[in-house]
Amino acid sequence: MSQTIAAVYKSGHFIPLMPVYDFKDNQPVELRIKLSQKKEHPLMRFVGIINDEEATELTNIIEEEFEKVNFDEW
Repeated sequence: MSQTIAAVYKSGHFIPLMPVYDFKDNQPVELRIKLSQKKEHPLMRFVGIINDEEATELTNIIEEEFEKVNFDEW
């Protein structure tokens, strides 16, 4: 099995920028490192600040409020 994930290198460690699934703690892996040419999106610094439950709640609130928008008023 293989996955491609974005990560940052900080203080001697690679830190994933997204959840990594299906790996056990202390499981040996091989890393192939490629420097990213992409500029980091400004919102990436907020990754991990809220948990999944809070993110789902915010998404639901946004969707509910969006449904209340009357486009004829614009």
